[in-house]
Amino acid sequence: MDEGALRNLLAGVQAGQIHPDEAVREVRRLPFGDLGFARVDHHRRLRAPLGEVVYGPGKAPEECAAIVAELLAGGPGPVLLTRADGEQATAALAANPGGRLQGSTVVWRPAEPRRASVMIATAGTADGPVAAECEATLAAHGVMAGRLNDVGVAGLHRLLADVGSLQDAEAVVVVAGMEGALPSVVGGLTGAPVVAVPTSTGYGAALEGVTALLSMLASCAAGVTVVGIDNGFGAAAAVLRMLDGAGR
Repeated sequence: MDEGALRNLLAGVQAGQIHPDEAVREVRRLPFGDLGFARVDHHRRLRAPLGEVVYGPGKAPEECAAIVAELLAGGPGPVLLTRADGEQATAALAANPGGRLQGSTVVWRPAEPRRASVMIATAGTADGPVAAECEATLAAHGVMAGRLNDVGVAGLHRLLADVGSLQDAEAVVVVAGMEGALPSVVGGLTGAPVVAVPTSTGYGAALEGVTALLSMLASCAAGVTVVGIDNGFGAAAAVLRMLDGAGR
């Protein structure tokens, strides 16, 4: 349940269109639905721009399916299953028709497209799956992000050819592994908020993303926001908070 749904419910009671007992049954699902193995948070969308999202790893396929079903029954708005493997996605889609698989993310009830200009830039092709997770999460919430692929610092001319796209954006997500230098470059080229995502790609001293993470945290481009390693979902959530905060 989101703020709009709650307002409509209360307005319906006030107008006599909804019986108070029906409203009580709806509100009883707040703040969570108890499935025994999981307590599904129906209250989160009232507090934050994103409702609860199902994180696939570590869950049985039938658990993923049941949590998705509970979220879909709990009110309007997008429902996401992230980092899903084949069995999890198949089970969740079989139990809950109408979802769409995008990479390893399954989306039900995506929001209508909204007016927002967001770019996702990747340093290399190997960063693509993390960028795809970010893109799918944004799209589920109505933000159709543009993509600049394979524009890392080993060939800066590739990035400079599209610098106008970065400067026109309201927010930029930069996904990079190796030494993680790309967000500093982008942060020096645009005044838009920059969200940096270190990835676990890289040789030897890349340390599965730790080097990129520390590099981004030490960026000389002031104000760059950094999320965790391979966390494309978290980058999208940060952008949505920025956009919704600006709207308020």
